[in-house]
Amino acid sequence: MNDLLKAFAPLLGTAIAGPFGGVAASFIADKLGIGAKTVEAVTQALSDGKLSPEQIASLRLAEIDFKKWMGDNEIKKEQLGFEDRKSARDMQIATHSRMPAVLTTLVTLGFFGILILLIYKPEFKANEIILIMVGQLSVAWAGCIAFYTGTTYGSANKNQMLADLRPGK
Repeated sequence: MNDLLKAFAPLLGTAIAGPFGGVAASFIADKLGIGAKTVEAVTQALSDGKLSPEQIASLRLAEIDFKKWMGDNEIKKEQLGFEDRKSARDMQIATHSRMPAVLTTLVTLGFFGILILLIYKPEFKANEIILIMVGQLSVAWAGCIAFYTGTTYGSANKNQMLADLRPGK
């Protein structure tokens, strides 16, 4: 169901599995005429994987309405990403897996290794595959760093905001 939803309404497909699942389900239920506006009801209605062209059009309209709602409520896609990273951190606390550290190490070595290669071997700057790798690794590296530092950065911002609210400032 989630893959089907992500194909026709990617933002709703992401949101329904996360912290805005209830809101996303409500938008989908309204457009598809589902009585109960819950994640479970929407999942059940979409579980057969067969959507008529009218239902697909309705899902796309729900996606447009949901995007507008997010803009009106100043809720951005980054918040969905933050919640996704938070759940990954929670899983890491519960499982103590070494995999995130291993992946982060490999991505960091690959990213900075290619950057060093480009500095010392400028002829590789014309190689499209190398440039694509730099782009992909930079995004992956940013995600790895966000996994480890996101709460620290957010906490620092919160502390600064609280300090600015002190009386007499």
